[in-house]
Amino acid sequence: MTGADEDRGSSGGGFTHSELSGSGGDVVQARDVQGGVHFHAASERRGVSDPIPRQLPADIRGFVNRLAELARLDRTLAGDPGEPLVCGVSVITGTAGVGKTSLALRWAHRVRERFPDGQLYVDLRGYDAGDPVTPGQALDGFLRALGTTPAGVPADEPGKAALFRSLLAERRMLVVLDNAATTAQVLPLLPGTSGCLAVVTSRSDLPGLAVRAGAKRLTLNVLSENESVTLLRTATSEERIADDAEDLAELARLCGRLPLALRIAADRAASRPYVPLSDLIADLRDESNLWDALGAGPEDETDVRTVFAWSYRALPKDAATLFRMLSLHPGPEFSTAAVAALGDLSSRQTRYLLDVLAGAHLIEQHAPDRYRFHDLLRAYALDQAHTAEPPEARTAALRRILLWYLLGADAAQTVVSPMEPHVAFDPDESPEQVWTATAPAVFDNAEQAVRWYTLERANLVGAVRAAADSAMDHLAWRLHVVLRSIYMRENSFDDWLITGHVALAAARRARDRSGEAEVLESLGIAYTQSGSLAEGAENHRAALAIRREIGDRFGEAMSLNGLGLLAFREHDLTTALELLEHSRVALHDLGESMWETLTTVNIAEAFLRLDRQREAEALLRPSLAIFRERQQSASIGNALWLLSMTLRELDRPEEAIHLAQEAVDLARSHGNHMWEGCWTMELGAVQRALGQHGEALESYQRAAALHRRIGDRGREAQSWAGAGEVYRELGRPEEAASFHRLAIATQRELDDRWLLATDLEQLGYDLRRAGDPDSGRRHLEEAQSILAEFNDPKAIRMRQRIAAVLEDEAS
Repeated sequence: MTGADEDRGSSGGGFTHSELSGSGGDVVQARDVQGGVHFHAASERRGVSDPIPRQLPADIRGFVNRLAELARLDRTLAGDPGEPLVCGVSVITGTAGVGKTSLALRWAHRVRERFPDGQLYVDLRGYDAGDPVTPGQALDGFLRALGTTPAGVPADEPGKAALFRSLLAERRMLVVLDNAATTAQVLPLLPGTSGCLAVVTSRSDLPGLAVRAGAKRLTLNVLSENESVTLLRTATSEERIADDAEDLAELARLCGRLPLALRIAADRAASRPYVPLSDLIADLRDESNLWDALGAGPEDETDVRTVFAWSYRALPKDAATLFRMLSLHPGPEFSTAAVAALGDLSSRQTRYLLDVLAGAHLIEQHAPDRYRFHDLLRAYALDQAHTAEPPEARTAALRRILLWYLLGADAAQTVVSPMEPHVAFDPDESPEQVWTATAPAVFDNAEQAVRWYTLERANLVGAVRAAADSAMDHLAWRLHVVLRSIYMRENSFDDWLITGHVALAAARRARDRSGEAEVLESLGIAYTQSGSLAEGAENHRAALAIRREIGDRFGEAMSLNGLGLLAFREHDLTTALELLEHSRVALHDLGESMWETLTTVNIAEAFLRLDRQREAEALLRPSLAIFRERQQSASIGNALWLLSMTLRELDRPEEAIHLAQEAVDLARSHGNHMWEGCWTMELGAVQRALGQHGEALESYQRAAALHRRIGDRGREAQSWAGAGEVYRELGRPEEAASFHRLAIATQRELDDRWLLATDLEQLGYDLRRAGDPDSGRRHLEEAQSILAEFNDPKAIRMRQRIAAVLEDEAS
C-alpha cells in the first residue's frame, strides 16, 4: 500500500518518506517559535484514552470450597495494593476436570480490583483435539485488546512479546493463561514487571516456569469427601432437601470427587427431584460397571467419563444428537447461528437445545451467545458421534458449518474490500441449497465485518484445517483466499500464514492450479506486508509462473503488481516501475479500469521517487478525479498525499498544502489513525517548506503521537526526523541532532537502510552546525557508504551532495 492505503493495489507503507526521517514526542508549545519550543520524545506509551480490557469469562456460579487454595493465591498479593507482587507467576496444576479453570476464574474475579488497568484472558487450548493456540496468536489478541491497531501489531513473535511487555510496563494487570500445555507456550505471554500477575492453569507441572520465571505452583487435588458433599448439596439445595449424607458421599465417590463430574451429577439429581438419590446412584453404578468392562479411556479420566455417559443417556433425543454434532465444530467456541448451520436447525430450536445442554453442564456459555466444551466433554461427544452418526451425516454436518464460515467470510470481503474479486461458488453451495432455516452472516459495513471476524477468527483458522483434514480441499483453499482481504486489513499474520500453508497444500492435493496461484499470491502479500521480503518474492514469482502457464491474464497482472510493490519496499525503483508498467498494460487490455487506476497511482509514486515529478503529477491528477467519482476514500487520500508531495518537490508548496490538509481532514473524518499519521507527516513537510515552523512542529508531534499509538515505529521515527529538520532550520542544531539520533536508533533496529542513510546525512549536517565537524564527518561517511547500495536519482544526488560537503571540508 502507498502511504496509508490498505489495498493490495497500492505499495507498502514503511519505506515511503519524502526525504524526512525521525520521530518525536509531545509539543508543549509550538506555534510561537520565538519562545521555547519543547518537543520531547516520549518514553511513556500509555495514554488516558487507552482501553482497559476486561476479558475474564463469567465467574463460576455455585463455587464452593477451595478455601485453602484461594488463601494461597491471596498470598501472592500480600502487602498494600500499590506494592510490588510477592510472586509474578502462579501455576495451578492438576488432572483433567479437577477445577483448575474454575479456581483461577473465581480468584481472578475476587482480586480484579487490585488490577485497575484490567484483566487479560486466553484459553491456550493445550489439550484440545485441535492445534493449541500459538504464543503469537495469543499475543496478537492481547495487543489489540490493549489498544494497538492492526498496523501496529508486529509481524513476528519476538516483536509482539517485546511490545506486550512494553505496554504492560506501566500497568497493573492480571493475565490469566488457561489450559497451557508447555512452558514454551507460556513464556512469551508473561508480563515483565512486578506490577502484573500471570495465573497459568495446566495439567502439566510446567517445571520450566519455576526456573525461568520464578513461578509458584499450586497443585489442585480432587475434593475431599466433605467438600464434595458440600458441592452436591449446594448445587441441589433448591430442588432436593432430604438427601442423605451417606448417599451424597457415595455419589461423590462415583464421580471421583472431581468438580466437573460432580456438577454434572448434581444437575442430573436436581432435574429429578422426586427420584430417590439411591436410584440415581444405582443407575450411575451400572454405568460405571459398563465403563469398566469396556476398559475405555485413561484411568484418571474413567470416573468423569462415566458421569458424562450417565448424563448423556438422559438427554432428550434431539439434544443428544446436537451434543454429538457439536463435537464436529471446527473451532473452540460456537454461536447460536453457527450451531444452527451445523445442525440444520432453526434459530429457535437451536437456542432451546443449547439451553438444555448448558443446563446439564455438558457445554458452557462463557459470554453472550458464545458456547464451548470442556476438552474432555468434546472428546466424549466426538466418540459418541463416531459411534452413533453414520459417516455421511458427519460429513454433511461438517460441510454445512464450513460453508457457513466460507459464505460469512465472503460477505465480509464484500464490505471490507469491495474491489477484490470473489472466488467462485458451486451451484449447490448457495444457502438455500445447504440449510433449511439458517443463512450466513451479512454485513452493512466493514466495521460489522471486522467485529464478526474478531469473534470468529479462531474458528476460521480451525475451519481451514478441518476442511483440509477432511479431504474438502476445494473448501480449504477457497476459505483462505476469501479471508485474504480481512487478513490484509487486520495484519493477522499468524492466522494468515498458518491457514495459507494449509490451503496451499490443499490446492496442490486438489490439483487446482488456479487455486494454488491464488494462495501463493496471498502468501506473497502476507510475507511482503510482514517484512519477510525474500519469502514474499518467492511466493509472488511462483504465482506468476502458474498464471502465465494457465493463461490467467488478470492474475498475471496482480502478480506483477505484487512484485512491483515488493520492489518498492526494497527501494529497487527501476524494477518496481518496470513491473508496474507491465501490470498496467495487462489491466488496460482487460478493461479493468479501477485496478488500472490503482496501478497508475503506484507508477506515479515510482516516478516521484525517481525524480520524475512532472510525470507523476500528470498521472495523479486524473487518477484523483476517478477516485473522487468512485468515492474511494482511502485511494483519494493516497492520491492527495502523493500529489502534495509531488508539488512540494516541484517547489509549489502553496498548492500542496491544500491537498495535504484535505487528506488529513479525510483521515480524521474516518477516524483512521494510520491514514492520519502518514498524511499529517506530509502536512508538516509542506508547512516546513512554507516556513511555518510552529505549525510544522505541531504536525510532526501529532504524527509521532499517532504512530506511537498504533505501534508504527518506523513512521514514528520519520516524524522525529521531520521535527529535527525544523529545529535545524530554526538554528537549533543540538536539538535537531537529538531527534535525528532517535530516528537513527530506530532505523538501525528496523534495518531500514534507505531511511538510515537519510537520517545519518541529516545528523551529519546537524553536528557540523553544532560545532562537532569530526562526528559530522563520520556520520556523513557512513551515509555515503550505505547510499552506494542504491542507484536511483535521489540516491545519486544525495551521494554527490555528501561528497561535495566532505571535499569542501577537506580543502
